[in-house]
Amino acid sequence: MKIFEKCREFTKVDEYKQRGLYPYFVPIAENNGTRVKMNGREVLMIGSNNYLGLTKDPRVQEAAIKAVEKYGTSCSGSRFLNGTYEMHEELEARLARFVNKEAALVFGTGYQTNAGAISTLLENNSIIITDKTNHSSIFDGVFLGAALNPRVVIKRYRHNDMEDLERVFQALNPDLPKLIVTDGVFSMEGDVVKLPRMIELCQQYGCGLYLDDAHGLGVVGKTGRGTMEHYDKFNQVDVVMSTFSKTFSSLGGFVAGKKEVVNYIKHFSRQLIFSAAIPPANTASVLKVLEIMETEPQHVARLQEIGSTMRREFQALGFDTGESETPIIPILVRDFDKTFAFWSALFEAGIYTNAVVPPGVPADRSLLRTSYMAIHTDDDLQHVLSTFKKIGKGMGII
Repeated sequence: MKIFEKCREFTKVDEYKQRGLYPYFVPIAENNGTRVKMNGREVLMIGSNNYLGLTKDPRVQEAAIKAVEKYGTSCSGSRFLNGTYEMHEELEARLARFVNKEAALVFGTGYQTNAGAISTLLENNSIIITDKTNHSSIFDGVFLGAALNPRVVIKRYRHNDMEDLERVFQALNPDLPKLIVTDGVFSMEGDVVKLPRMIELCQQYGCGLYLDDAHGLGVVGKTGRGTMEHYDKFNQVDVVMSTFSKTFSSLGGFVAGKKEVVNYIKHFSRQLIFSAAIPPANTASVLKVLEIMETEPQHVARLQEIGSTMRREFQALGFDTGESETPIIPILVRDFDKTFAFWSALFEAGIYTNAVVPPGVPADRSLLRTSYMAIHTDDDLQHVLSTFKKIGKGMGII
């Protein structure tokens, strides 16, 4: 049938597999934190979002096990009906305090959080403004909101360019409701949004501010409270969201803000109402990680120290790390095939990172996305640098 013709014609994957250059869907047989077992051998992992390295922490594992013993493996229903447990409400209260907001709401995944909250907040004749490099879940929330409300106006501005954002604001109808949505820490670039200037523009032009801090919580800010803490701008952000699949070593997501905003999302988000609730084990894991973050700030400090060291050392070797300011450090290769070849050579040398090529990034920004955990040792980091140096020189990248 014609509907499946595009599937038959999609042969690129097989071509790259035959060349030994396919970097995706590599199964993990064992996970031991900084080292994982792939294709029958151990490799050093520098491609994980497990920023604080707590997925294997015995305290987190024990909390998950106890939750399963008490509640079972699933909530077996949506939050709206039979799927709200007391531990969900406990987590929401603690998360709200953690990010200095009145209320919070937990979703099944971070993707659902953005899709549900953003689309729910939009209405006909409203304007949504978004950074061109925001995460896909943000754009899907925007597009869903526009599909449900056909008179939504979508505006984009150049990546982290506040002058271009001001140009967008100047061209808008001042009487229409407006919402700007931005990543806090950008997931591919590793840079931080210029939040103080953005807040000034939002106040000047009467615009709400929604901050996706999926890669910010646990990563930036003195105590890991994210982009708002990084700039000391908690009170000027209207809505903040984050995921549990990164720093919080689990699965799920949350949105936080004023009580009336969270309550509205709670009763109108299709993604919340028609999805099963986050399971007990995942909820308990987040609660335990949150406790560790609040009482053991050394994990965040170590992660930030690693990020600074690796950026400095990669740059000294001659690698292009773009605008990274965090432990997310892109190695820009700028060529599709060479990026895959670099990834393959590193993997053969026992290092796993992430190859990112179009459409994930623009055509001239193919890169290897390296990201680090607080549990990486100094020996791990030196091994990464020496291996990158050897292979990078051999391939003419540096």
